[in-house]
Amino acid sequence: MSKGLFITFEGGEGAGKTTQIRAVTEWLNGKGVEVVPTREPGGTPEAEKLRDLLVRRDGGNWTAEAEVLLFFAARHMHITDVIKPALQEGKVVICDRFTDSTRAYQAYGHGQELEFINKVNDLVLQDFKPDITFILDLPAKDGLARSERRQSEIGSDDSDSEDRFEKLDVTFHEKLRQGFLEIARREPERCVIIDALQTPSSITKEIKVLIDKKMGGNNG
Repeated sequence: MSKGLFITFEGGEGAGKTTQIRAVTEWLNGKGVEVVPTREPGGTPEAEKLRDLLVRRDGGNWTAEAEVLLFFAARHMHITDVIKPALQEGKVVICDRFTDSTRAYQAYGHGQELEFINKVNDLVLQDFKPDITFILDLPAKDGLARSERRQSEIGSDDSDSEDRFEKLDVTFHEKLRQGFLEIARREPERCVIIDALQTPSSITKEIKVLIDKKMGGNNG
């Protein structure tokens, strides 16, 4: 593979992104491919500080527009310091959430103007985007049930818990789901919808086939 590959995983709460990222990373490492797993918001020391503001509300409440700007400030640092350098070295970058989450959560979920988010995206990212995005899709009620089980297992005092969103009602999460599906419909050349109600191993198998195809295209 002459150049790197930028893969993102998206989906609502309880979709199983972490499980799939771990499985795909192990698989690629086993093939001798160097992988950089990362996440958003976060990925750099500066972006992790902004994550505290955005995810755990450590620093007060922000307006909807200010939150979008903070997300993209963190994203700019992440792309500049981590993602682009890794891709230039021919590595595979696997990111847990990216711009699609900002669109889905802030616009479709919270009602922020999508046009505003897209303008900020174009300003900050210009034409930079993932090579392939896997959207893990399942009904909101199923995802929330999974999240509740996970929280009961790890404990409610988990310092990195993202339950700010999990605490919102099922209506919000269904809007979120529809937002991700709409994003996929608008960009079918980049986004792949994966049925997240399948077994984890079945999901991983489907994703492997698609990544192999993408990497083969890059080799060609």
